Order: sequence, then C-alpha cells, then structure tokens
Amino acid sequence: MKKDLLRNKSFSFALRIVKLSKYLQEEHKEYILSKQIFRSGTAIGALIREAQYAQSKADFLHKLMIALKEANETEYWLLLLKESEFISIKMFESIYPEVDELLKLLISSTKTIKEKQ
Repeated sequence: MKKDLLRNKSFSFALRIVKLSKYLQEEHKEYILSKQIFRSGTAIGALIREAQYAQSKADFLHKLMIALKEANETEYWLLLLKESEFISIKMFESIYPEVDELLKLLISSTKTIKEKQ
C-alpha cells in the first residue's frame, strides 16, 4: 500500500517539478536552478520505480535511500528558489508540502526496512 502511495505521490510531484522548471525557464530565463530542481525532483519517482524491480532487499533499500537524498536535495532547491524570489511564497507553499510528505514517507519506509533486516 505504501509503495503505491509513494509511486503515485512521487509521479504527481515530478509533474509539478516539470511545470516549475518550465516556468522558471520561460518566465525568469533561469536555466541553472531550473535544471537542478528538474533533475532532483524527477529522480525521486524514477528511483522509487526502479526500486520495484530491485535485485535484492539491499538493492531495494539502496534505491529508496537515494530517492530520499534526491528529495532532500529538491527541498533545498525549493527553499533557495523561494529565498532568492524566483518563486513566490504562495508557489512555495503550494509545492513544499508535497516534498515534505515524500521525505516523511521515504524516511518511514527506509526506517521500516532497516528494522526488518
């Protein structure tokens, strides 16, 4: 159940990140930060999907840990975009809860897996 929740939420989040990156490039002509957040924000879901077909439990955990690191990095870029005023506080407050939820879900998932090992 949590796996489907992670899959769905990470995909939905990736779509928002794609749109955010497009907005940054079109409206602000900002290409460096937009590429950074695009890469990390879309990697979360890709890694969760990749974990589905992991070769072992250790490989599964490893992929989820990398997804967690990418989510943490994405949170950083969002904070930076807000503080540098590339995105409004309203935009930030719209998208931030999603990355925060992904972080919590990934932390919970990886913690549970570690405890079972």
